[in-house]
Amino acid sequence: MSARIVQSNATPFSPVEIDPVTLDIIENALRNARNEMDATLVRTAMSPGIPEQGDSFPLIADHKGRMIVGQFGSYIGPFLEGYAGTVEEGDMIMLSDPYSVDGAISHSNDWLVLLPVFKDGRLIAYTSMFGHMSDIGGKVAGSMPIDATSIFQEGVRIPPVKIWKQGLYNADLVALIMHQVRTPEWCKADLNALVASCRVAARRVVEMAERFGDDVFVSACEELLARNHRAMASLIETAVGDEPVSFEDYICDDGMGYGPYKIRCTMWKEKGRVVLDFDGTDPQSQASINFFLNENMFRMFFGIYMIMVFDPQILFNDGFYDLIDVRIPEGSLLKPKFPAALSGRTHALGRIFDILGGLLGQKTPEFLNAAGFSSSPHLFYSGTDKSGEWFQLFQIGFGGIPGRPLGDGPDGHSLWPNFTNVPNEFLERYFPLVIERYETVADSGGAGLHRGGNGILMSYRFLEPGMIAIHDDRWFVSPWGVNGGEPGARAKKILEKPDGTQTVVGNKVEDLAVEADDILHFITWGGGGWGDPLARDPALVAMEIGQGLVTVAGAKAYGVVIGADGTVDAAATEALRTQLRAARPETLPLFNHGADIEAKRANCLAETGLPGPIQPKWHVPALAVAAE
Repeated sequence: MSARIVQSNATPFSPVEIDPVTLDIIENALRNARNEMDATLVRTAMSPGIPEQGDSFPLIADHKGRMIVGQFGSYIGPFLEGYAGTVEEGDMIMLSDPYSVDGAISHSNDWLVLLPVFKDGRLIAYTSMFGHMSDIGGKVAGSMPIDATSIFQEGVRIPPVKIWKQGLYNADLVALIMHQVRTPEWCKADLNALVASCRVAARRVVEMAERFGDDVFVSACEELLARNHRAMASLIETAVGDEPVSFEDYICDDGMGYGPYKIRCTMWKEKGRVVLDFDGTDPQSQASINFFLNENMFRMFFGIYMIMVFDPQILFNDGFYDLIDVRIPEGSLLKPKFPAALSGRTHALGRIFDILGGLLGQKTPEFLNAAGFSSSPHLFYSGTDKSGEWFQLFQIGFGGIPGRPLGDGPDGHSLWPNFTNVPNEFLERYFPLVIERYETVADSGGAGLHRGGNGILMSYRFLEPGMIAIHDDRWFVSPWGVNGGEPGARAKKILEKPDGTQTVVGNKVEDLAVEADDILHFITWGGGGWGDPLARDPALVAMEIGQGLVTVAGAKAYGVVIGADGTVDAAATEALRTQLRAARPETLPLFNHGADIEAKRANCLAETGLPGPIQPKWHVPALAVAAE
């Protein structure tokens, strides 16, 4: 089955030659239209996740559904192939079910709006936007239950439906959807914001076509795709080898007592195309950490990574997809079978970027990034305040970004470049809590010629009794260092009671009751270091000590000794560096994962008091685990 495009004017577009100036104008106009989509969304959405955090993703595609500008790659092609309905002028389609679009959106919290753009009776483009809804119903507040074993437990699932049909708004459908969620005011406002952003971009597309002509606009889109294809073909030729290289990393656990879960990818070049094969990735989880990875989405991840590392000036779009062959085993953590739970897929999504770095850097170590994209830490806090009003917080935290070929990793930064932190003033104004500490965690970034970014510590004092949930990873699998750099520090979460008693809790916790004046110390991981730490400028280490990014004790990882006056002791530093060089291998490792994963896991289990050993469920029968 496939969608049927209904057009009153089916005249084919005629290709025309585009001069460089016109192409440049249209390219930048499309970029600006994409930015205008973001601005519209931020100004009209209500939940903190979208306007404050930026958890939304715009797209403008050509009339064939191929992304010209955007962030995540186009899901329109797979959608049209699996959609049995019509696409007509005046329609707007909404959906949230990952299984209905082959994983192009990867959990049901992401609501997607798709607007076909018609001009003079002809389909000329598509605009689309999806954003994370703070709640979609389901078994827990925030709709991302760690212990979900089926997508049916994660909230309302919306198949492809028309919220606008030939210009008529389906108010009953929207009312039905909002009846399923805990925060209908936020969700309805956010949905309207998605709609508005798509309409803004559609107007800009029509304006461009009116100014330059339909054929010129369509031909310009074709040339932008072709230009991207040529650029990516050149990058692939120089950066990817013919011989297979493999890399693997791990999701620490699934929050239900099992883990670690391996993600493995092998890459090679074959007849000018890159093959990326995830054979060897562990089977899907019983819990919600599965990541339904759409092949086109991964092609875009690969392209973005290549472009940002090798040539950031390239406009990334869907033009290079035929250069990449993605193979994902059915029933694996990255291609789970329906109705597997998907809400906690962020850990695997983040880890994909670390794996890409590990693959691409083996041929060109000078371009290799350390690990640290890793995850996207979530905190949920909900309950009823003294006035009887329901409150519900969903917030994404930040960890340390990895050390890079060109410099240090940013401290406490987002996995996604367009994300921002929710301001503490906003949190304290709208939720019953106080942020007592918000600071970098000194020494948490891996030591290196280029230091890994430090993680952050946020200390939340809860003012009302309620329930919290924590979604994070990298709590016993360290972000690895590269080219001799050291691993970053692992994440940790500590719950402190009013009497000062502290308990280390796991990084995936559901329905943890808190009382007034309890404090949660939310500590995120640091990024891995890049390059030889003993080559780092001692004066820079001393400066970072003054900035609170490195401690005097931590400076010794760089072979730097600080004197009593707070300055570098040059003689002691040279002596320490000589001693450290003599005690290590002559050739530094390309990858440094730190201590053995089993030892780290045992330490974490001992700290939290969780039962152990944590191991994948397919290694131990579930009934036997339950009996123990």
